[in-house]
Amino acid sequence: MLDMIALNINNKMYSIEIAPSTPILWVLREQIGLTGTKFGCGISLCGACTVHLDGQPIRSCVMPLSAAIDKKITTIEGIESVDGLLHPVQQAWLDEQIPQCGYCQSGQIMSAVALLNANQNPTDDDINTAMQGNICRCGTYNRIRAGIKKAAVVMKMDSKKQENG
Repeated sequence: MLDMIALNINNKMYSIEIAPSTPILWVLREQIGLTGTKFGCGISLCGACTVHLDGQPIRSCVMPLSAAIDKKITTIEGIESVDGLLHPVQQAWLDEQIPQCGYCQSGQIMSAVALLNANQNPTDDDINTAMQGNICRCGTYNRIRAGIKKAAVVMKMDSKKQENG
């Protein structure tokens, strides 16, 4: 059965006629055309499909669209920086040369952004916990941790700039 569903994706409203049980991932990729969110395992184990639902990281490959009604979905295409350039996490990813094959990176970045939005001074244990379940086949975990720490410093500086006007 198809329903007309209104969705807020990256601060833009969409109306889609679709089954409410459809996983968010397939709506993003096939209906909306936002292909930055990747399909990896399809069973919520690898983290490649991570997006934010009301600011919390979720695995979009198993989350039904019905869970997103009246909520805000943010994808890798929708993360924003203070200055309109790359988000500090994205810039840190480049600076630390984290991507290799790149397939897991949008999910990794989305988990890192959620962590730093909640905790701008994460410990290694905080990072390990937040990133648990985001699998990198290339094994760049040490660089990922360094990138998160680098982005945390930039985000703290950006917060202070905003506070001081």
